[in-house]
Amino acid sequence: MKIPFSPPDITEEEVEQVAEALRSGWITTGPKTKELEREVAEFCGVNRAVCLNSQTACAEMTLRLLGISEDDEIIVPAYTYTATASVVCHVGAKLVMVDVQKDSLEMDYNKLANAITEKTKVVIPVDLGGVPCDYNRIFSIVESKKELFHPVNKLQKAIGRVIVMTDAAHAFGAEWNGKAVGSIADFSNFSFHAVKNFTTAEGGAVTWKDIEGIDNEEIYHQYQLLSLHGQSKDALAKTQLGAWEYDIVGAWFKCNMTDVTAGIGLAQMKRYRGLLARRKEIIEKYDAAFKPLGIEVLNHYTEEHQSSGHLYITRIPGITLEQRHEIIVKMAEAGVACNVHYKPLPMMTAYRNMGFDIKDYPNAYNRFENEITLPLHTKLTDEEVEYVIEKYCEIVKEYL
Repeated sequence: MKIPFSPPDITEEEVEQVAEALRSGWITTGPKTKELEREVAEFCGVNRAVCLNSQTACAEMTLRLLGISEDDEIIVPAYTYTATASVVCHVGAKLVMVDVQKDSLEMDYNKLANAITEKTKVVIPVDLGGVPCDYNRIFSIVESKKELFHPVNKLQKAIGRVIVMTDAAHAFGAEWNGKAVGSIADFSNFSFHAVKNFTTAEGGAVTWKDIEGIDNEEIYHQYQLLSLHGQSKDALAKTQLGAWEYDIVGAWFKCNMTDVTAGIGLAQMKRYRGLLARRKEIIEKYDAAFKPLGIEVLNHYTEEHQSSGHLYITRIPGITLEQRHEIIVKMAEAGVACNVHYKPLPMMTAYRNMGFDIKDYPNAYNRFENEITLPLHTKLTDEEVEYVIEKYCEIVKEYL
């Protein structure tokens, strides 16, 4: 068999939506994008959502909306993809990394608490693999540090503490204590990239909780300005009779979503509950086979949370980097593509050049050293799932 790691699940419904957008004449931001925003907001249980061209764009525009500057510090985990941290660099703020827990991929919450200073404006937790963070703990920490928070604008003042802006790139469809991810953190940024559970090929969305004293429509409008050159009207608004004229109110950015990609999302939305259920079926089959062997896996489904089932992350106790590589190669030779999530940021050249050293993040390194991610996607057949299980068990038993 040849089993790819994470192909997009595209049907004729998505193809038809794209064709409809192409035939309509609206191929940039238009009615399909606005409809997808409405559906994302409803799905997450919030009043508004904004669809842009990536999670990265959503996160950066949110930091700019919040007025983050070079005087500020932003805290991120060391164990994540670069997009979590790079947006901090984009806005010129100081990047602060904290290690993960010894037995978890979640950031070490004690280290998070200790890292908050009078300059801290935002913490960016990561719902890695689709598993929600411990939001009770995170909000307890930022509330306990309120006296250190010094707001510099209306939005920061309304929130009144360090802002929780989640990197929920993996977590569209996840739930925590009965609430949808997207309605829990102050701001949540989703990825709809091609390898994600829910895709628009390229794209993302940002949602936010209601903030007392702040108009959601004003927040929405600010995202529109930031993501479309500071232009006071989008293309759809300019089509109204006599409405050609617009203003540029800021020298800002260009990261809007198009109707071509939004059409893919609208078709995906109709199927998405079923896609989530299929991922859960596969995870339960994997868990039943691997846990008895002593292979460590993410706990995707508990009484407290329901994962989006984005990544099937495993750890093989005691193996070395070289042995991890051997296993991945052997799986590839058997036709199964595997991956690693993630090489910690302090090991990457860009972040090493900023002065970060993996020696300061021992837990992140230890979690990375023996991690292997297996294929988990809705194109897998039951036969292919059983094949992955058979080959992984067969190969890993040599190392246990």
